[in-house]
Amino acid sequence: MKKSIKKIIPYSWLMAFHWIKAWVACWWYKNPTQHLKVIGITGTKGKSTTANFLWALLQTNGITTGLIGTANIRIGEKEHMNEYHMTMPSPFILQKLFAQMKDAGCSVVVMEVTSEGLKQFRHLGIHFAGGIFTNLSPEHLPSHNNSYEEYAQQKKVFFDLLDTKSFAVFNADDERSSYFSSDYKGKEITTSWKTSADYMGILKEISSEKTIFLSNGNQYEILIGGTKNAENALLALAAAKELGVDIKNIQKGFNSISIIPGRMEKIDMGQDFTVFVDYAHEEKSMQFIVDTGNAAKKDKRLLVLLGAEGGGRDPRKRPIMGNIVGKGADMVVVSNVDPYEDDPTPICEDIALAAVKAGKTRGKNLFVIEDRKEGIAFMLSLAQPGDIVMITGKGAEQSITIGGVVFEWDDRKVVRNLLSV
Repeated sequence: MKKSIKKIIPYSWLMAFHWIKAWVACWWYKNPTQHLKVIGITGTKGKSTTANFLWALLQTNGITTGLIGTANIRIGEKEHMNEYHMTMPSPFILQKLFAQMKDAGCSVVVMEVTSEGLKQFRHLGIHFAGGIFTNLSPEHLPSHNNSYEEYAQQKKVFFDLLDTKSFAVFNADDERSSYFSSDYKGKEITTSWKTSADYMGILKEISSEKTIFLSNGNQYEILIGGTKNAENALLALAAAKELGVDIKNIQKGFNSISIIPGRMEKIDMGQDFTVFVDYAHEEKSMQFIVDTGNAAKKDKRLLVLLGAEGGGRDPRKRPIMGNIVGKGADMVVVSNVDPYEDDPTPICEDIALAAVKAGKTRGKNLFVIEDRKEGIAFMLSLAQPGDIVMITGKGAEQSITIGGVVFEWDDRKVVRNLLSV
């Protein structure tokens, strides 16, 4: 229905509607962000992890903080999962959340900012005090005329709108960092693991359980494994310092958070193998999953369940992910993520065919099971003592859309229920 309406309404009218809606929502809720320091986090990967790290660093140091992200929403110490299936919800939801956070005594709000949200003017009426750039890779391209440049330009809009009183933290290791900072007017802060920067990171110890790194003469430990999580932690550290957190109290914040919902979230029901639920749904995140899993498996096996979205999402990433798991995982199950109104079979087959080309054999170490619950159950049944199992694609999302129908869903609950049987 929504697709049909969009086809008959002129694009300019649709954009005008989004523009008006944003300003009306701001007016309706009495412009709550004028009383808040809103920090926007944009990029392709790492937004949710960076946001939760920053929330923890601020919250544990006496700065009551709100968070709006893909996985979860926090108002001070209260947390609930994001049920809207949108990283950056519609303006009326956003402004209502801001109003609730203001009333709850929050002084800072950390929020993920998406290219689609910017394109639809959901940022209008939000007073941003700062921003963070994580990284950029080809994703969400169908929403931007299949153009990587247009995708980047839309992201850059966020930094261009920040004023001279703001600050922004840029991941200098990403090749697009200088592009995003080129017209930025405020205080620029950089992080890097490779070159000179305001905050330089050096990895010291990495495991699936924790990561220890050094930065500017100080040592930090995060209770979440992987190099990417250390990169996100360094970005959060830099922003927290700018927001007034004493560098001596940074570790206290990192100690307070060991789970990012649906981001390498360990599910332990007493089983003799290890299960992680993760949001990985494109090339870089899938490679991270495979690399992390293989580093942790020792002499055991890595089992990966994956899929891809329908609904106009970029089909070009499917064979890329299939190739990655075909080469890097010992066992692969391909299943639904969110086919939306599309036929799920060709979506799964695009991934499976690439996995076969990479060396996998159907019925032996590659299985296509479209029903996600059945796919997860089968994957868990394959696991042997000591194996590493990665359930990817949805993370902590609270619904799944099949045939245009939305069903309640949470990979973490499904896995826990199946392991309890």
